[in-house]
Amino acid sequence: MSTYMAKKDTVTRKWYVLDAAGKPLGRTATVAADLLRGKHKVTYTPHVDCGDFVIVLNAGQAVLTGKKLEQKYYRTHSGWPGGLKETKYGRLMETKPELAMSLAVKGMLQKNTIASAQLKRLKVYRAGEHKHQAQQPEAWTAE
Repeated sequence: MSTYMAKKDTVTRKWYVLDAAGKPLGRTATVAADLLRGKHKVTYTPHVDCGDFVIVLNAGQAVLTGKKLEQKYYRTHSGWPGGLKETKYGRLMETKPELAMSLAVKGMLQKNTIASAQLKRLKVYRAGEHKHQAQQPEAWTAE
């Protein structure tokens, strides 16, 4: 008996909607990362990009537990001396909750070229409406 290996040409992609309202940011990001990688499929193959499209709604209403709003920082560096910029997650969730969600999902994906292609299929919205009705997305219910 041989093991099934998915091919790039035979992968069929679906669209799923996740609602992050009132749920922890990390839990929602974990589900989104699994859907982007395709780990929910029977035909999952680690070296083939076989994941689906994911739409995350209400990213602004996602919850950070504990003292993460005051103690956790988002840091960027320009590469120049003194170029470190820090933003607390409380401020980041107020101004750019889409960035916080996409950073959490990015951290849960593989660190290779497949991950960059998977991250392009992630669509994050601050509010509860999106512009992908034509793709007929399904609500993801299994958690």
